[in-house]
Amino acid sequence: MKILIINGPNLNLLGTREPDIYGKRTFDSYFQELRQLYPQHELSYFQSNHEGAIIDKLHEDGFSVAGIVLNAGAYTHTSVAIHDAIKGIKCPVIEVHISNIHNREEFRHKSFIAPACKGSVVGLGFDSYRLAIEHLIHPE
Repeated sequence: MKILIINGPNLNLLGTREPDIYGKRTFDSYFQELRQLYPQHELSYFQSNHEGAIIDKLHEDGFSVAGIVLNAGAYTHTSVAIHDAIKGIKCPVIEVHISNIHNREEFRHKSFIAPACKGSVVGLGFDSYRLAIEHLIHPE
């Protein structure tokens, strides 16, 4: 099974950006752990700080992978375009967030992408990604 993980803006700074919220671990180190946990599945990873690049990646892979795990970062709360891109592709998309977006600033409480996604996992740290992958592998 092919699963794509997409991280949005500023998530390339994990490990150094606001460690009190996001921890001190880099995503690259966590991604290697995910690959070891799921050797029988083909996991790939893409990160961009640009909304259009995220949309392009959704269009590019959204018809060929079994599922996408998406942490759209701040675009979660602003992007109708990413919402529409998710609606336009074939595979299921699971929204994830490392922090609990409902326990942060009020502007983070609304997700524009959640209605287009199959589900959301928020506030469970990096484990949010693993739980999303588990659901894609075992949907019922």
